[in-house]
Amino acid sequence: MTKPKLEFWFEFASTYSYLSAMRLPAAASNAGVEVHWRPFLLGPIFAVQGWDTSPFNIYAAKGRYMWRDLARRADRLGLTVEKPDPFPQNGILAARVAQIALERPEGIDFCQTIYRAQFSKGLNISDPSVVAACADAVGLPDGVIEAAQSDTNKLALRQTTDEATRRGLFGAPSFLVGDELFWGDDRLEDALDWAVRHAQ
Repeated sequence: MTKPKLEFWFEFASTYSYLSAMRLPAAASNAGVEVHWRPFLLGPIFAVQGWDTSPFNIYAAKGRYMWRDLARRADRLGLTVEKPDPFPQNGILAARVAQIALERPEGIDFCQTIYRAQFSKGLNISDPSVVAACADAVGLPDGVIEAAQSDTNKLALRQTTDEATRRGLFGAPSFLVGDELFWGDDRLEDALDWAVRHAQ
């Protein structure tokens, strides 16, 4: 029997992606599901909908609820939350580095370190020095920031974001099992269960 597979599509500026990124490795291991981590950008997807910022900023009541909900859910997971300023953060550089990092054993640790820096420590992940510190903390090789800024790697992130659009993604975190889409941290368990029950 083929091992169940799931794609985890995440945006570093996404609050609920933070929760999923921190709990997915253990949850997937317990379920016996192989996960492909896919960093992408929500900005171009939001722009098509006429948004120039997070919907949590556009709709104030929704934003207030989200931050409270995030704090409750994080507390249950033993995580802390500090709202970064500004919000949302520009995660382009972090996503570019993640594309390279995820080809290495340190990749998931790097992604989790970026999320902690942003949503637990309130740091600005658009600052190259913050991203570099996260890369250093998990042992990524020297030169990874420069490699992430190559034309080839920049194009790869644009292509991944285009793929997200073609496949119907509209938010993060999103989980894909084949063409079956699950959206939101609260659908992580449903996605894992679907992957197990529909493994080819």
